[in-house]
Amino acid sequence: MEYGSIEREIRVEATPEVVYEVVSRPEHLRQWWPDEAEFQSVPGATGVISFGDSATPNSHVEPLTVVEADPPRRFSFRWVYDPAAVATPANSLLVTFDLVPSGAGTLLRLTETGFRERGWQAAVLEEHYRDHLSGWDHFLPRLVTYLARLVATS
Repeated sequence: MEYGSIEREIRVEATPEVVYEVVSRPEHLRQWWPDEAEFQSVPGATGVISFGDSATPNSHVEPLTVVEADPPRRFSFRWVYDPAAVATPANSLLVTFDLVPSGAGTLLRLTETGFRERGWQAAVLEEHYRDHLSGWDHFLPRLVTYLARLVATS
């Protein structure tokens, strides 16, 4: 296995405008991915996303830097870097959501890159890659379910 990038493609029954909001705004992200999210959806903005109850030692907080915000086509951010550092291609992972109109819905293409660039030892690289792979396989179906609920109530 290469452990270079993760790529997923799903079709959702919502317009690119709606999907863009759901992948780029903290109030929507909290409904399908992290437990908490605090950031502005503009290039260069920094913030955090967190998983787990922040009152417990098991919570996990990751810094996030928005790289690109091009509604309704693309939203990308860097994460998994030292919170005291500025995110760069050499010290962080890049997540990109590309949104392509598809009939009445949207083709969502997720890519996460930067695993090899981190310079991790082979076992650490493999662990992070597999963790993120299983994470996206868990959370993307939640995104589809959330979008279906959102569209049904609007």
